[in-house]
Amino acid sequence: MTTAQDIPHIDPRSDAMSGLLARNWWAVGLRGVFGVLFGAIALITPTVALLSLVLVFAAYMFVDGIFAIVSAVRAARSHERWGLLLLQGVVSLLAGAAAALLPGIAALSFVYLIAAWSIVSGVLGVAAAARLRGDHGRWWLGFSGVLSILVGVLLAVAPLIGALVLTWWIGAYALVYGVTLLILAYRLRPHRAHGHEGLTAHPA
Repeated sequence: MTTAQDIPHIDPRSDAMSGLLARNWWAVGLRGVFGVLFGAIALITPTVALLSLVLVFAAYMFVDGIFAIVSAVRAARSHERWGLLLLQGVVSLLAGAAAALLPGIAALSFVYLIAAWSIVSGVLGVAAAARLRGDHGRWWLGFSGVLSILVGVLLAVAPLIGALVLTWWIGAYALVYGVTLLILAYRLRPHRAHGHEGLTAHPA
């Protein structure tokens, strides 16, 4: 005879999320489609995808700058410090304008930033490895530091190739992510009619 203890407990929050996703399976599918499309574009025409990312960054800078300036005006009206907020807003607007008007330079600047970070982190890693005991993984830390320095130098010497490689990595990620969402939408679709039932199927 089956008792209440024999019935597996289902978390109501998990069931509610399942019902929500099942009812909106088409939205999950659309996200997957857009992910696959962007991934394919990034892999086939990486230059177009890279410029698109730069323009998205420019739009974000514009929005951030506007909100910072609005915050500065409100702070001035309240007799609070507003100088740094205004400066931040102006810098964000200038960065957004530069990225929108000169997207190629913005993309190269991003690659140079990554190159600088790789070199600095690599040097710090090598310095840390010099102080580490041999049985504590000194050579692995040193190797990772040297590898980071080499990657940074290669990006600095050939930034265009580095930008294309970064775009390919992003495209591969978007493609895999999109396919995963499409599979999820396909699995959710048969349960769409039970989305509302799942929320009330639990015993009190």
